[in-house]
Amino acid sequence: MKTSVLVTGATGFLGEHLCRALVEAEHIVRGLSRSRSAVLDDLGVESVRGDVLSGDELDRAIDGVSAVFHLAGAVSRDPDDAQRMMRLHVDGTRRVLERMAAAGVRRMILASTSGTIGVSKSEEILDETAPYAEELVAGWPYYASKIYQERLAFEHGERLGIEVVAVNPSLLLGPGDRRLSSTGDVRKFLKRQIPTIPEGGINFVDARDAAAATAAALDKGRSGERYLLGGPNWTMKEFFARLGRVANVAPPRLKLPASWNKLGASLVEELYRWRGKEPPVDRISVEMAECYWWIDSRKAAEELGFVSRDPQLTLVDTVSYLRQGVDHEL
Repeated sequence: MKTSVLVTGATGFLGEHLCRALVEAEHIVRGLSRSRSAVLDDLGVESVRGDVLSGDELDRAIDGVSAVFHLAGAVSRDPDDAQRMMRLHVDGTRRVLERMAAAGVRRMILASTSGTIGVSKSEEILDETAPYAEELVAGWPYYASKIYQERLAFEHGERLGIEVVAVNPSLLLGPGDRRLSSTGDVRKFLKRQIPTIPEGGINFVDARDAAAATAAALDKGRSGERYLLGGPNWTMKEFFARLGRVANVAPPRLKLPASWNKLGASLVEELYRWRGKEPPVDRISVEMAECYWWIDSRKAAEELGFVSRDPQLTLVDTVSYLRQGVDHEL
């Protein structure tokens, strides 16, 4: 049955793939974003230019829809962006929920991240029963803000009588990341800017598979539940080795103690920022890479029909996109 839905953050990496999945499922799709997208225009998505934090555009975008996919957000590892991300993720989500309630829209699919619960310092594979990783991510502004966002969405949504379902994808890879919000580290690898092998472990998911599961959550997701969406659980060493074979780039061979990596990253970051330049490596990225982001997606497979494609194909498509579609220097 055709349903009219709104996607906030429609021009983002996941947003464009989600809009395609929704259109293919014959939903009527409206997108709210601050910029236009040729991809969405080609799909026939109705575009509303606006912001979730201010203006009347949000009300116009919500008017007449049956559900909202809330993807609007920002990704940054810069501590200076903490306040901006907290405002966008928390205050923005509160405003969307309140405008939904005023318009009588009673269902939200929230795009969160596996990093709210699926990260540890040991080789654990975590599922939806894991608690919020508040202590571990406290110094990582993006993940800290997403924990607050999730909590606010579930609690405020319940007060307002809105069903909230959260989908929590791991690192999104694949084609279409025009802003390099998720594939930036792969680009650094291709440019040989990653000097050492971190100790930790990674999980990634193809953005197209995450989009399909997010679309399925409209009808199949249970209110008040979250669904982890992930692919393989690899050590960083295995990830770089596989990525190196796909890209024909030798992976880094040097392996240093975590304390050395963090000290070196901190010094480099401070030097580059003092010179007014973007550092090639930063402390937070190194700290994150020393952790294990391993998750179990069986709940999403059973309830949403989530299927993760061969991760090798995702790596091939990611490298091809970065080399041909974004950066011809790679």
